[in-house]
Amino acid sequence: MKTRKFLATAILALAFGFTSFAQKSVMVGGAAMYPNKNIIENAVNSKDHTTLVAAVKAADLVETLKGAGPFTVFAPTNAAFDKLPKGTVESLLKPENKKMLQTILTYHVVSGKMNSSDIAEAIKAGKGKATLKTVSGGSLTAWMKGKDLYITDENGNKSKVTIADVNQSNGVIHVVDAVLLPKK
Repeated sequence: MKTRKFLATAILALAFGFTSFAQKSVMVGGAAMYPNKNIIENAVNSKDHTTLVAAVKAADLVETLKGAGPFTVFAPTNAAFDKLPKGTVESLLKPENKKMLQTILTYHVVSGKMNSSDIAEAIKAGKGKATLKTVSGGSLTAWMKGKDLYITDENGNKSKVTIADVNQSNGVIHVVDAVLLPKK
C-alpha cells in the first residue's frame, strides 16, 4: 500500500512539475511574459517596450500580432529606439508615415517560430550566417559571436539579442538592443 501511495505521489509531482515547466515565464521589462498569452498581451506589460507598443498601435498591427502566427519577433527596447536620430520616432508615429512604420515594424518579424536554437542551427548550416526573410519582404542576417546572437539589417547595422526565447502562444520574441532598418 505504501508503495502505491508513494508511486501515485511521485506521478502527481512529476505531472505538476512538467505543467509548471511548460508554463515557465520570462521576465522582460519588469513583467512576466507568459507563454500562454500572445505577443501583444505580453508586450503591453513590458516597461522596456512602450515605444514598440505605441508604434505597433500607430501602424495598426495589433490585430496582426494577436493573430495565430506563429511569428518570430525581434523586439527593440525603448533604449534601442532612443539610438535613432532625434525626432525619428515622433515622425514615424505620424499618420502620414503609417506605411513606412508598418514596413519597419514588419521588418522585425519573421514568419514561423524560430527559437534561438533554431537560429543557431540555421547559422551552423549556413557556415556562420543565416539569412532570415522578414514579413516585410526584406532580409536579416543572423550570426553569432561567442555565445551571443546578433542580427544584422540590410544596411549593415547590427543588433544584439539581449533576451532570447520569450515564448508566446503565437510565436517567440527575442529582445534586441537596436532598431533594424530595411534598405531604403
